[in-house]
Amino acid sequence: MIEFNYRNVCADILGQDKGLNLEAVFNEYENKISNIILDLNLRKDKPGQWLQWMNLGYNEETVWYVKEYAAMVEGRFDNILVLGIGGSALGSIAMCEALLKPYWNMLSKEERGGLPRIFFLDNIDPDQINALLDMLDLKKTLVNVITKSGSTAETMSQFMIIKDRMQNILGDDYRKNIVATTDKQSGILRQIANEEGYKTFVVPDDVGGRFSVFSAVGLVPMALVGIDIDEIMEGVKVMDLTLKNTDVRKNIAAQNALIHYLMDTQKGNYISVMMPYSSRLKYVADWYVQLWAESLGKEVDRNGNKINIGPTPIKALGATDQHSQIQLYNEGKNDKIITFIRVGEFDTTLEIPKIFEYTGIGYLGGNTINNLINAEADSTAVALTDFKRPNLTITLPKITAGNLAQLFYMLEVQTAIIGELYNINAFNQPGVEQAKNYTYALMGRAGYEESKEELTQKISR
Repeated sequence: MIEFNYRNVCADILGQDKGLNLEAVFNEYENKISNIILDLNLRKDKPGQWLQWMNLGYNEETVWYVKEYAAMVEGRFDNILVLGIGGSALGSIAMCEALLKPYWNMLSKEERGGLPRIFFLDNIDPDQINALLDMLDLKKTLVNVITKSGSTAETMSQFMIIKDRMQNILGDDYRKNIVATTDKQSGILRQIANEEGYKTFVVPDDVGGRFSVFSAVGLVPMALVGIDIDEIMEGVKVMDLTLKNTDVRKNIAAQNALIHYLMDTQKGNYISVMMPYSSRLKYVADWYVQLWAESLGKEVDRNGNKINIGPTPIKALGATDQHSQIQLYNEGKNDKIITFIRVGEFDTTLEIPKIFEYTGIGYLGGNTINNLINAEADSTAVALTDFKRPNLTITLPKITAGNLAQLFYMLEVQTAIIGELYNINAFNQPGVEQAKNYTYALMGRAGYEESKEELTQKISR
């Protein structure tokens, strides 16, 4: 199991002004937290609650179909190209970067065990897209296009470009190089997939994109590059069972949600920094930033009151960002809470040779890089507390599919719980839709003509 250490937010470490008396806090919020956990688990099966992500770990049928498809296409492709943006890509990127061998795409086919390389197009930079398409042999590339609605302008524009090129190269056989993950029944991509005969997987109802990593959205790309999705689902189930515990003292997601909520609302620490001490976990912070920002940044509460609430998420990487951000965190405004992710045991060991012993760096010789990075993590946590800056540590015993799944699911449940504490809807994103509609208007989508005229005037001011 992953471990959670909240010692460095306690009042006996930070002082009464900046720290929390957690035993008193747990007593005060015991019933509220218990009711939130019970309510979430009661609502998760009800349509329209957007809590179906809590059931994804038990969807054995999806896992079976994904594994069957991965086995069917095994050895046929040199490359997997994932088209998606936001929640359709960030979870898969984070999982693949963590669980595949470092520099996966640069390894030889033999070093990859015959498995394909994997690329994600999660932006619409023309230089990036052109460069990637110039490099890839589309004949040997399987494209996984992911959008529930099928109207996501970024993803579908990419798909239109690639589909056109594939058809020119492969003729009618291009269909075998496409797999679509989209809505079960409706939407533009579902219509196209049905008409053209693509293999498809389903984005389940009542699962928002940022909570979709354990659906076919994430499982298909992972399975195609050999990641053990059975172990991932087992990790989700293990954590789900743990997080059904209604006692805040035994529920790490509830503890972390409550700590972040109180540090924001009572102590003024409204910036949440996610700082993994592992390059393989770098993109976990990217995924977390979307999860936190879209879920918790809300203008109104459930009662319609205007509140403009939400902690601001920041991503960092240890030890790299000790040399770029920690100065601010230690001596700048005390408005942040830092969460470190620490790895207990790395996959490999790297020894530092005993050389330059006559110099000031001689002490490093005989140690390992493994010890150094964890010493950096521990030292940074202590230094922050010296400056009375709150920080938390999550420890993964080892980077495995199961442990990573536990971490992701814990952060998802934590987000749902803190949303209830803020009394907001953590599962919508109305602030995103306006910019989408403006884009539709500027690009000439039917029905947006009036908006285009108004928007053109605003841009020309």
